[in-house]
Amino acid sequence: MRILVTSALPYANGDIHLGHLAGAYLPADIYVKYHRLKGSDVVYICGSDEHGVAIPQAATRQGVTPRVIIDRYHERIKQSFADLGIEFDNYSRTSLPLHQKTAQDFFRRVYDKGYIKPRVTRQLYCVSCRMSLADRYVEGTCPYCGSDGARGDQCEACGRWTEPTELIAPRCKTCGNTPEPRETTHWFFALSEFQEPLRKWLESKPDWKPNVKRFCEGWFKAGLQDRSVTRDLEWGVPVPLAEAAGKVLYVWLFDAPIGYISSTKEWAARIGQPDRWKDYWLDPGTRLVHFIGKDNIVFHAMVWPAMLMAHGDWVLPAEIPANEFLNIEGKKLSTSRNWAVWLPEYLAELPPDPLRYALALNLPENRDVDFTWHDYLARNNNELADVLGNFVNRVAVFLHKNYGGRVPDATADDAAGLEVLKAIEDTTVRVGKMIDGFRIKDAARELMNLPALGNRYFDGQAPWRTFKSDRVQCNRTMNTCVRLVSALEVLFQPFLPFTSAKLGRMLNLGRRGWDDAARPVVPSELGEPEILFNKIEDAVIEAQVAKLGAPPEPSVPAAEEDEMLEFDEFRRVKLVIAKVLEAERVEGTDKLLKLKVDLGEEQRQVVAGIGRTYDPASLVGRSIVLVANLKPAKIRGVESNGMLLAAVAGEDVSLVTVDRAIAPGSEVS
Repeated sequence: MRILVTSALPYANGDIHLGHLAGAYLPADIYVKYHRLKGSDVVYICGSDEHGVAIPQAATRQGVTPRVIIDRYHERIKQSFADLGIEFDNYSRTSLPLHQKTAQDFFRRVYDKGYIKPRVTRQLYCVSCRMSLADRYVEGTCPYCGSDGARGDQCEACGRWTEPTELIAPRCKTCGNTPEPRETTHWFFALSEFQEPLRKWLESKPDWKPNVKRFCEGWFKAGLQDRSVTRDLEWGVPVPLAEAAGKVLYVWLFDAPIGYISSTKEWAARIGQPDRWKDYWLDPGTRLVHFIGKDNIVFHAMVWPAMLMAHGDWVLPAEIPANEFLNIEGKKLSTSRNWAVWLPEYLAELPPDPLRYALALNLPENRDVDFTWHDYLARNNNELADVLGNFVNRVAVFLHKNYGGRVPDATADDAAGLEVLKAIEDTTVRVGKMIDGFRIKDAARELMNLPALGNRYFDGQAPWRTFKSDRVQCNRTMNTCVRLVSALEVLFQPFLPFTSAKLGRMLNLGRRGWDDAARPVVPSELGEPEILFNKIEDAVIEAQVAKLGAPPEPSVPAAEEDEMLEFDEFRRVKLVIAKVLEAERVEGTDKLLKLKVDLGEEQRQVVAGIGRTYDPASLVGRSIVLVANLKPAKIRGVESNGMLLAAVAGEDVSLVTVDRAIAPGSEVS
């Protein structure tokens, strides 16, 4: 099976938060990881949407160019996804020349076929700002539901697509003044011509989620209208028509969704097979799956398929598993009020897998749901630590204590052991079907039944007694337990990739597929066990709750980033030579290292994100350069008192060191 999976392109004007994750990224990653284990031909595509109107707005507020904004957030977003274990085959960006050409070629093809035509229309113009107000540059009262604060492109309250001129009591988002209507020429896509083709196509999707079908039925009832696909803006993909000079393509139509195609092209070129993208976009056998939030339904389930039909060459979406919204602690998520949990902040203090698990069990698949920190705490402590972690730890500790880590051979399985093996086989099938049917939360719930069964089995068999009284029975029990751990290592990979990696190191069985979990094998002996999950204290959770709605930490405005420093300002930074005495990984991470360093007159602990480049043992004895007068900070709950200097180029990290021996504590000047 050939599967092309996409997640909605996030705006490169801010960090990722939990609402984003629960809507379009975590469920897609779980689905993709499952299909990779199944051996499916699956490619996962995404990238930064760098032409959204919010980006030049942010640039204007900060006094910088849009390029400064997108360069900063593209890398932050990409790194945050990687740190959470979300694995794209390609994460692109829409500012690339490849994307611009792909979007313009797509537009030109649809234009040449007669589906895009110019029309004189009215648009809002702000006299004070001396600019046309497209999309998010204007807000007002929604003409459909009456909610205030509706944008010029969409009302978040009712989800309806709006036009700036439709808003009641419109106002300029920049200065607050009332704009005036003026005539202009824009190019419109003939969406109305695709009402019946779209209706028939959607009728062929009886298994689609009800929220998607309901949303589309409402639009058909109202009647599809032709939509403007150009904007009077300086930032975006230029319209490829001489008579449309100075206009750009509307980001939601002929820009962002085409990023799926250009990202696939970039992936194909990167793997050395530049035509491979055609296998996924031009072959009708491809299963195209778009993971989105419900605010994107109209674009992905109606406008985008109509655009693909108009072009004529591309495959149409096979599945659009749109999720509803995630609320936080009983309130609607609001980035302006900082009522959000930001992914980089979370990952700086807490491990990724508990968040993946807590969200997977609480995905807004059919209705809006509420994320609470105390539910997160219970999931980590009562389920991950006390059920899954406890079972694996009991098995590993018992084997190392009584068998020297060796996994005993077993004679024929008894009834209790066969019950466990049957549960493994049945769960493998059921969970697979659930994931394939986009029932991710049901799959996560079902899967946690296995380690719970393992604990009951361990207790019932009481190997601490049979080790002395019936060694054959004890051998059988422990062999069955290791087979269950072996199955869990595979089955939890889509949900808890970092935890599965720990199990993989302990089992050392190599890469296996999803179906292998139903026929688990055991190693001859277990490697040293690792703590899978640490209990989280109530105080840690209370601190997270306290952050909600609080003003964000002050930071240096982007406009000042490139300003020159006065010498006296530079002299305030105290750089010293530090000798590394000890180094180890911060538990639960593969990126963070905890270093004990000697500064001559004192020793300190420092946490550094260099664990993917440097093995801890290789750092001991090295002399590094340390910023010694930074205020202490906590990273993942571990105190860091200083910051080492390193050169960073993408994923490549190189420590700043000295070329000959010099005493610890020596100042760098």
